[in-house]
Amino acid sequence: MTSAERIRAVLEGEIPDRVPVFEASVDPKVFQFFYPNSSYFDFIEQSDYYDAVCCFAGIVPPKVNWIDERKKTFRDKWGACQQFTEEAIPLVVPPVRINSEADLVSYAPPDPSDPGIIGAVKQMVNRFKGRKALVFVGEDVFAVPQYLRGGLENLLVDFKLNPSLAEKLAKTAEEYHVELYRRVIKEGMEIILLGDDYAGKTGLMFSPADFRRFILPGLERIVREVKKAGAYCIKHTDGNIWEIMDMLVATGLDCLGPLQETAGMDLAQIKSHYGKVAVMGSIDVDLLIRGEPEEVARVTRETIGRVSPGGRHILASANTISSGVSPRNLQAMIKTAREYGCYPMNAVSP
Repeated sequence: MTSAERIRAVLEGEIPDRVPVFEASVDPKVFQFFYPNSSYFDFIEQSDYYDAVCCFAGIVPPKVNWIDERKKTFRDKWGACQQFTEEAIPLVVPPVRINSEADLVSYAPPDPSDPGIIGAVKQMVNRFKGRKALVFVGEDVFAVPQYLRGGLENLLVDFKLNPSLAEKLAKTAEEYHVELYRRVIKEGMEIILLGDDYAGKTGLMFSPADFRRFILPGLERIVREVKKAGAYCIKHTDGNIWEIMDMLVATGLDCLGPLQETAGMDLAQIKSHYGKVAVMGSIDVDLLIRGEPEEVARVTRETIGRVSPGGRHILASANTISSGVSPRNLQAMIKTAREYGCYPMNAVSP
């Protein structure tokens, strides 16, 4: 099987030749340990570690609109201010872009046909089509309102004190992403991976009722339109999301993950309970940072033994390969997956 076929088999509920391995993001500090001065695409191609390749142009702009390059602050495509840190994902910083519904009257959302995004998609398709599964990493309707409202705290206050504004912001994000995903799928993207974390280790950032009102309608439509356009949909969120799992699975998602088992999200239990949804993960990132290669190999072998039988499993970290991950631990994870991840799995043991 090719890598693309391997991922597709898992998302279709079929048994591949081996457990596919995929990361939503690998920090340059890690992959450049193996291939100095290489790009992410070079790393994917030269290492052959992963069965999928990601386009991040939907989140991180191909061309940065700097506010203060020295402070690493920039204006994102939504007009909000963000700041790059030592990690791959930037943080929202003041000032607030949208303060009231009146601000929305004259607000112009970004163009879903942005040539920079479409160009990045075409570049990836031309290089990897047919060899790797092609993944476009984007968002649904929870992250964008946070950008526009200056952060999570303001948005959660809106849920209670200004629900109309929260609903309109979510609708703005929904309309943009539906059209963006249609366009990138038309250009050859095969999988849309939705970010937008909903929870921490102990539970949701909001109530299930708030999820149902402010987030679920937009998420349902995005998933529906992605699948209608001919692509698969993976939903990621950190933390313990058991309280909304029924609603998430009912949207028609093909896969959930990376999921965080240290937050109580048992991948084998999810597969057993829900049947049709695939799962992605779940090697603890802290282990990949602080552990030893022998321990990483043992945990990877145990995870494959628990989760992979019967298919519907993509092996990955519990989040992403952040800058602190030990390259040797990453190698141990990949090597173990190749050695113990072959089907049939009756020979796999902890």
